[in-house]
Amino acid sequence: MDATCINYKDTGYFSKTVTDYLDDQPDLRSFYAYRPDLKGFADLFNDKKVTADRKLLVEVLTEQYQSTTPVNGQAIIPTENIAALINEDTYTITTGHQLNIFAGPLFFIYKIVTAIKLCKQLKEAFPDKNFVPVYWMATEDHDFAEINYTNVGGKKVQWGLDAAGATGRLNTKTIRDALNQYKGVLGMEGHGPELAQIMETAYSAFDNLADSTRYLANALFGQYGLVVIDADDSRLKKHFAGIITQDIIEQNSYKQIMATTQLLQTLNVHIQVNPREINFFYLTEGLRERIVFENDRYHILNTDISFSEAELKQEINDHPERFSPNVAMRPLYQEYILPNLAYIGGGGELVYWLELKANFDHYQINFPVLILRNSGLVMRQETANKIQKMELKACDLFKSADNIKSEWVKKHTKHDLSLNDEWRELNHIFEKIKLRACKIDETLSPSAAAVQARLKHAIDNLERKLIRAEKRNYSTRLEQIDSIKADLFPGGGLQERNENFGLFYVKYGQSFIDELIENFQPLDFKFTVLTA
Repeated sequence: MDATCINYKDTGYFSKTVTDYLDDQPDLRSFYAYRPDLKGFADLFNDKKVTADRKLLVEVLTEQYQSTTPVNGQAIIPTENIAALINEDTYTITTGHQLNIFAGPLFFIYKIVTAIKLCKQLKEAFPDKNFVPVYWMATEDHDFAEINYTNVGGKKVQWGLDAAGATGRLNTKTIRDALNQYKGVLGMEGHGPELAQIMETAYSAFDNLADSTRYLANALFGQYGLVVIDADDSRLKKHFAGIITQDIIEQNSYKQIMATTQLLQTLNVHIQVNPREINFFYLTEGLRERIVFENDRYHILNTDISFSEAELKQEINDHPERFSPNVAMRPLYQEYILPNLAYIGGGGELVYWLELKANFDHYQINFPVLILRNSGLVMRQETANKIQKMELKACDLFKSADNIKSEWVKKHTKHDLSLNDEWRELNHIFEKIKLRACKIDETLSPSAAAVQARLKHAIDNLERKLIRAEKRNYSTRLEQIDSIKADLFPGGGLQERNENFGLFYVKYGQSFIDELIENFQPLDFKFTVLTA
């Protein structure tokens, strides 16, 4: 694939907070610990205090992978990387996401590719250390409506199920209709049968969505050393139990994050996460409900379950697996149980992590390097040929279709469609009129200015009409722009947020993943346009 890189600012799809972070704006520096560059990693090595129980981590991961069926008869389970986590010179680079069926939108893939590529680059920069890419499955998340569908080839494939509780524990026996629909879209050409078999095994050979997703991620990325972790584990929660107890009773995360969000709001940062007084859910089969403190007892909403403080402490000690961190505490849990250096996330995630540093400081846990995941746009050669014929640049594609058309017409028309020169002449005349009016009566000056503003509005309207008229003369050529935009920006949004990877895999097979790893540059922070 040929790659063209664009500044994130030039796409118009990323918030000012994200671009300010990448540009190292001083106002944001107090909300994170280390810059997302090699120097930042070197600084973190000097400060790093690992809270993970490495022996326990290896034990849990080894057990979780025992249920993963080899792909196509080959054992590509990342056993070396799992075993390496016992060593003090081995660190993780983590990304996380919900358990979207069939890998959801493309950015699910892009997150993991970014983690894999960053590990390669860090190994080159720090050869005395080892780096393991980790995909943290959000198995405890209960928002089924966000993960129960994907869009592939313009078709929405949805898992029809009335689900409750942690999505990782959902039985996949009812996904057959959605699975058949997905496989039908893949078809029998190219690598379609290969991917269909991977999906068939993933969603029919396992009892729950967590195991299905681990298999799928392993089938696509196991050969690159990706380690998949399910933190919905009683032993890992036991390791974290001291902080669970302390935070529920003292409500430290609420205090720390609320203070930070107030500071961020003064910088006009759009707040992504609003913490609660208690940032843990109570989790059992089919149930994930908030914990609230009322009348000196800890109540589980929508149930008859409640605890005194002493009973709560005993429950956490006996059943730590029943306490599930919400979005405010999950990052702290992650960094506590992994020897982690960096978290890779999208723009919204990066902003919500900025809300969390004070809480990390309170619990004396290292805040990771925050890495904006790579973003990409994959275009077919046919589309690239259209773009070339239209004499468009990659950065032009991110503008609205109307703006692209207007600029194209202005560039290619034989007529002068700009009325700037005429307006300058009229404006000069009006300045004289305003001066004369002011000499006669100062109160007439605003009236003259109002007439001037109305005329400017009329001139602008006339210019737009000239452009629209010329667009009609080029209507056939300009239809190509609509075709290009529809192909690359489904639904008017970024391809990576809408389209599934499936049809790209059908065409290119595993080399699609290889090309992404080759072309993505995690520390360059550029939007990558790939022509296949």
